[in-house]
Amino acid sequence: MNEDALAVTRTLTGKSKIAGVFGYPVDHSRSPRLHGFWLAQHGIDGAYIPFATHPRDLPRAIRALPSLGFRGGNVTLPHKEPALGLVDEVTRVAERIGAVNTLIVRDDSSILGDNTDGFGFLAHLQASQPSWQPNAGPAVLLGAGGAARAIIVALLEAGVPEILLANRTQRRAEELAEALDSALGSELAGRLKVVTWHHREAALEGAGLLVNSTQLGMAGQPALDMNLDALPKSATVYDIVYVPLETPLLAAARARGNAVVDGLGMLLHQARPGFAAWFGVEPQVTPALRDFVLKDIP
Repeated sequence: MNEDALAVTRTLTGKSKIAGVFGYPVDHSRSPRLHGFWLAQHGIDGAYIPFATHPRDLPRAIRALPSLGFRGGNVTLPHKEPALGLVDEVTRVAERIGAVNTLIVRDDSSILGDNTDGFGFLAHLQASQPSWQPNAGPAVLLGAGGAARAIIVALLEAGVPEILLANRTQRRAEELAEALDSALGSELAGRLKVVTWHHREAALEGAGLLVNSTQLGMAGQPALDMNLDALPKSATVYDIVYVPLETPLLAAARARGNAVVDGLGMLLHQARPGFAAWFGVEPQVTPALRDFVLKDIP
């Protein structure tokens, strides 16, 4: 499908299925573009609308979804954690992560909160590097923000034996580890260990996966200073940054022979469960979708 096809004006009807995204600001979100691609691709009578919603208005906005006929929507920064307490029920994964990014209005008008960030991370990893195995070795994760929480839960649930977490502010990493240990349950607790930022390179020895979940290396941000000499050549390197698409970390990893995974696919794959719930079609992440979203990224 080309852009000319996507540019065709579609007229909504009284049966249109409507979803949207709440953020503040929201103009940076690529979600309307990627959901719009799928809506046009499948000829669905529906729309996906961005809403710039101030934090003080978020409770009213979310609770209004059923009465306005919405099927659901997404929440993005800074609303992911507050949304956890504004829905009727949350999935186990959202509870473990401590944040919601997907809202589903059910037939009884109740709202289910889910988090698909970890799903998107893992689905893109498995699609890009199908030879990667969770038991390949410990994962080294850089960063302790919201994305890190979702990635940790996804990797531990997938069977990664141990995660070594390093953050520039060590106390933040320790607080994250403490919070997740209590949320994960006995079967997963204890497999997340904090290492100092100073020792992040030593932690690479024997690792099966290195993940950068910080903004280091993003356009306009400082570069990630990381020596990869201790990282096995068999390890996979994943950077969730997608502006630029190939960060200095990925370029260095590729040059030494490591398999690499860029950050754009995580964005695309995390959208799949929500679209299926709202519009009744299981969408696919294809090269055409990737190219279409990339054209909107500087």
